[in-house]
Amino acid sequence: MIMIQVMPGARAIADQDGTLVRQHGRRTIAPTIQQGGTPPSACRGRRIVIVGGGFGGLACARALAGAEAQVTLVDRRNHHLFQPLLYQVSTAALSPADIAAPIRRVLARARNVDVVLADVTGVDTTGRTVKLADGADLPFDQLVLATGSAYNYFAHPEWAPLAPAPKSIADARTIRARLLRAFEEAEHCGDPGRRAALMTIVVVGGGPTGVEMAGTTAELARYTLRGDFRHIDPAAARVILVEAGPRLLGAFPEKLGDYAAKRLRRMGVEVRLGGAVERIEDGAVVVSGERIEAANVVWGAGIRAAEGAAWIGGTDDRGGRIAVDGNLAVTGQHDIYALGDVALFRQDGAPLPALAQVAQQQGHHLGRALRKAGPPPPYRYRTRGDTAVIGRHAAVYVYGRFTLTGRAAWLLWSIVHVYLLIGFERRASVMAQWIWRYFTFERGARLID
Repeated sequence: MIMIQVMPGARAIADQDGTLVRQHGRRTIAPTIQQGGTPPSACRGRRIVIVGGGFGGLACARALAGAEAQVTLVDRRNHHLFQPLLYQVSTAALSPADIAAPIRRVLARARNVDVVLADVTGVDTTGRTVKLADGADLPFDQLVLATGSAYNYFAHPEWAPLAPAPKSIADARTIRARLLRAFEEAEHCGDPGRRAALMTIVVVGGGPTGVEMAGTTAELARYTLRGDFRHIDPAAARVILVEAGPRLLGAFPEKLGDYAAKRLRRMGVEVRLGGAVERIEDGAVVVSGERIEAANVVWGAGIRAAEGAAWIGGTDDRGGRIAVDGNLAVTGQHDIYALGDVALFRQDGAPLPALAQVAQQQGHHLGRALRKAGPPPPYRYRTRGDTAVIGRHAAVYVYGRFTLTGRAAWLLWSIVHVYLLIGFERRASVMAQWIWRYFTFERGARLID
């Protein structure tokens, strides 16, 4: 049976599958197909639209599974990406399939949840619709913005193609290809200066992403590629980590930042503190007046909220985040919520950090709350601790005043990240690869696209 939803007073033309309705020249997505007696993905109750399939959006959708509501999750990609391990794809330690899962598969059992693959271009807060790039509209009664974040190039967008950041699978594959191709070119380069530049990698940013990227890149050069080349020694590669601040891991206790710097230097990484990037060119980067010839520059210096704020009236926050109140509702908006990296949520006077566990907790909390008709209860973040890996047997972990470094922190980091992956298959695959790599130093994803 095919059910076609028509809005009063509007001309309606159903597509062949009966899922699209045209209203005054614009398509309105109305997922109301019913076949064989199976309930439509959502044909009852409120219409809840979630924009973003990251940690927050996916957690919210899963919490709404089976609710008396029509839920639609919109994302420009068809997969959920475990971004904390994306740097390992960038350095050939893992393949993209190890840390990504199709959103439709994750939500396959949630019969009241539809998935729409589309770009969102805006929100009509008066007409209560989400506008898509293909001209379609998604009507909503309640809207959840979970668009995540993007890397911040600090008013220098022209640097982005020269210094990619590990934020998507495409970015990670680009970084991986550039790193491996540079070693291949250096193998047959007769110019010593050019060869040195090809074997120089600059990582910008001393936060967790930069530290993890610098450490695993050093391991790639010094261990994985060792013995694979005839005319160059990959261990001679220069890995330079640049941080404008006075220490690494600024959000962690000072002693953990000092530990990270010490371990990275022991691995052969040049750690430069207090050095601001002034210019990035094709094949070079200028740091505090010094020009460094480098074929590869990787960016990890900061993030900003992704699109979302402009759709609902803008924001005064420098990071582009949307101000929300204690129950994650957008200030000044009715039944519109924001969570994760795109939300400016203050707890005890300070904004919550842009972490996967924050987004996941907020998504779960909001999803459970939206199952009910009343307003969501106040949300409070409960940390499970923060961690960053530096290299083999080296990581840092902090939980309140408790800190941990070294092998114990590294094991804890491994367990936590494997646990957070979606699906037993991916957990088993990543664990098996890490064990294999631990004993052999091999990396199985050393492919150049």
